[in-house]
Amino acid sequence: MATGENVQALRQILDLTTKISMAILLIHLYLELPDLWDSWGLIQPLWDTYLKNLDKLPFLGIPLYAKCLALGLLYISLMGAKGKKDINTRWLPALMGLVGGSSLFMLAQLWAWMIAKPLVMDYFYAGTMITGYLLVLGSGGRLSRFLRDQGSKEVFNTENETFPQEERKLTNEYSINLPAQYQLKRKIRKSWINIINPFRALLVLGTPGSGKSYFVIRHVVTQHIAKGFSMFVYDFKYDDLSRIAYNALLNNKTAYTVPPKFYTINFDDLSRSHRCNPLEPATMLDITDASESSRTIMMGLNREWIKKQGDFFVESPINFLTAVIWFLKRYQKGKYCTLPHVIEMMQTDYDKLFSVLRCEQEIEVLINPFVSAYLQGATDQLEGQIASAKITMARLSSPQLYYVLSESEFTLDVNNLEKPKIVCMGNNPQKQQVYGAVLSLYISRITKLVNQKGKLKSSLIFDEFPTIYFNGIDNLIATARSNKVATCLGVQDYSQLKKDYGKEQAEVIMNTVGNIISGQVVGDTARQLSDRFGKIRQQRQSRSVNSNDTSISHSMQLDLAVPQSTIASLSSGEFVGMVADTPDQPMELKGFHARIINDHERIKREEDAYREIPACRKLGEKEVMDNYKRIKEEINELVESELERMMDSPGLAKYII
Repeated sequence: MATGENVQALRQILDLTTKISMAILLIHLYLELPDLWDSWGLIQPLWDTYLKNLDKLPFLGIPLYAKCLALGLLYISLMGAKGKKDINTRWLPALMGLVGGSSLFMLAQLWAWMIAKPLVMDYFYAGTMITGYLLVLGSGGRLSRFLRDQGSKEVFNTENETFPQEERKLTNEYSINLPAQYQLKRKIRKSWINIINPFRALLVLGTPGSGKSYFVIRHVVTQHIAKGFSMFVYDFKYDDLSRIAYNALLNNKTAYTVPPKFYTINFDDLSRSHRCNPLEPATMLDITDASESSRTIMMGLNREWIKKQGDFFVESPINFLTAVIWFLKRYQKGKYCTLPHVIEMMQTDYDKLFSVLRCEQEIEVLINPFVSAYLQGATDQLEGQIASAKITMARLSSPQLYYVLSESEFTLDVNNLEKPKIVCMGNNPQKQQVYGAVLSLYISRITKLVNQKGKLKSSLIFDEFPTIYFNGIDNLIATARSNKVATCLGVQDYSQLKKDYGKEQAEVIMNTVGNIISGQVVGDTARQLSDRFGKIRQQRQSRSVNSNDTSISHSMQLDLAVPQSTIASLSSGEFVGMVADTPDQPMELKGFHARIINDHERIKREEDAYREIPACRKLGEKEVMDNYKRIKEEINELVESELERMMDSPGLAKYII
């Protein structure tokens, strides 16, 4: 026990051992070097006889034994030495001094072979042994002051924050598998990011340049096509993902029972764009479909309205647009039920427009408040209700948009078992506000048709998801799992999602997805991700220095596995995240902090061999303008013919304003 009495007794024993060692050394030198002692006049009969009698003892009379005994006792005394610990003391110089001193001490006899004069040899012999002895004594003292610092020297605590990750490749008919490597303590190990349940949705986060598309989304596209998925791709920077999808389809047509057809929507290059009417009357079963389409396009054009849903001056334009859409759906079995016809009809004079709309009984409830305000002369209120819708929709009045939206060359049920499709829709960052609203309408209709039972497995991929308005994304994630619909959302940051969708909707999206892969993000996004990972046991070290001693203590405590600062400083290609498992393939290690390994040379060879997306048609400007003018004329004819019919019908004439 470390009591004061025991410590003092130990010191006395060690001191006695050192003194015995020194005494043996002096006796050995006296017996081995008589000429030296005689020259100094130190040989006296009193102790000379006594010391020479000690020569008869084997451990003193034999020089080798005497040296070993002296040196051994010195080592024993040094083993119990307890010097003041110093973290700056290095063990290697002290050990070298210990070995060197021991060698000098034991090999001093070699001077007898090199020096002929006895007295000179005695001086060298004695000096060498004493030097070696002191060197051992000093080095042993320094070695006792050495303090082994087992703590990590890393500034950012990287080694402590490592944790085991999944190293198995877990596959199934739906999985996405990304090869990666991670650090565990000081070793780099290979791992796999296994998204074995993509139907619980995948959220890919990361600031621009973090590698969302190159390291993650492109593999979602290629691997799902290789496994026979039908697919919809929202390509924000057309045609980055569309070219990947098209060439992946060319290489994997054998993965499908019925090979899918490839379609694109691109408003900038009409020769490479197919035509599709998102308001196809056959897919609009009741007025709620019209209401949903109306809300989607109005929110897409006025993103600030998302946070004001329920307000009078937000709901009024939506109801007005719903009435126009449903009127055209009912008119001659939807002959003119297209978005361009809706836009043109909204620009009609109030007298004619309200007169015609009042004839349709199903929209009478929607249109009556506007008619009443108009008849009572409340033009200011009416303009506030309708003008915002007319002005907003007028932004879509473009010959290029009208051409793509006015007819259908394919239907939006991409996961139809008999006619599977891969549909890519391209946006333009410079025109995203206008194009995004139209694409939002397409997406709203697609998800409604895709999320049905008995269809082909499908994958919906949204690059830069906040640039479109998707009403009901949380419902899609929650319910589409049973219908084999996998959703992948690319988002730069939680704050971007919150800005475009509102705080409540953003939180629902963040908390609903089952798989998250995140590159470099900061702020609230990094904090939320760090909380998802939870805490792991980490080693902590504390150092105490005072005038008497230096001590280092080690402890284990729970701390964040991936701190917010680590997520904020990730390199390109380095990702953290959490994946979901299935009952059939449970995973204990769901979290990861790894660098995704891309075969850059193979990807470059593939891209060099890519075939361009073929043109759909040869198209001149005249055809586009003719279509634009035709739509305007058709609406004028519709209104005039309806007014004439109403005037000729006594029961309808009363509705004419």
